[in-house]
Amino acid sequence: MVRVPTLFFDLGGVLLTNGWDTSARRTAAEVFDLDYQEFQTRHEMLKTAVETGRLSLDEYLRKAVFSHPRRFTPDEFKAFMFAQSKVLGETLDWVRELAKTENCRLYTLNNESRELHEHRVEMFRLDEIFRGFLVSCYLGQVKPDEGIYENALGIAACHPEDAIFIDDRALNVEPALALGFKAVQFKGLDPLRSFLKECGVSV
Repeated sequence: MVRVPTLFFDLGGVLLTNGWDTSARRTAAEVFDLDYQEFQTRHEMLKTAVETGRLSLDEYLRKAVFSHPRRFTPDEFKAFMFAQSKVLGETLDWVRELAKTENCRLYTLNNESRELHEHRVEMFRLDEIFRGFLVSCYLGQVKPDEGIYENALGIAACHPEDAIFIDDRALNVEPALALGFKAVQFKGLDPLRSFLKECGVSV
């Protein structure tokens, strides 16, 4: 059996904007007239549970936002959340072309709540690119815990020396390197293309 490189992509900060980051939450607080500090504190206490699938998005919103009566509905707030996801630069289009070459295997490896992740897959047709989605909400683990990287290798049936990991955060890259992945912190499409070419992957 011929072994080919297996690429594991983070989504937010690499291919798409972050789905629900500090900037998005701050904007939500302004748009919906929330007490930002209270909202942020509640979010920090709940984020791991929602990202690992132990808490649904509806339950997260009930505890993080709708602990007080509001003049808007949960559906209106969710629509705002989903609308924060946008394509980030040209990298997604390039990866879409890379997928057509079939000279490597592509997976995601990302932290995200189930509902937001599934919205992004549908909205940006990510199922046309990736063989599978190794997401914290399905695996019950989050980056940078080493276990999620080890499970990604097992699910993808990939040897560490054939694995390439791309993430915009250095803290998430470090465990991958420690486990024997080739890994790089994403700093733009051109540096990524150069790195992957050195790894034998190109369009």
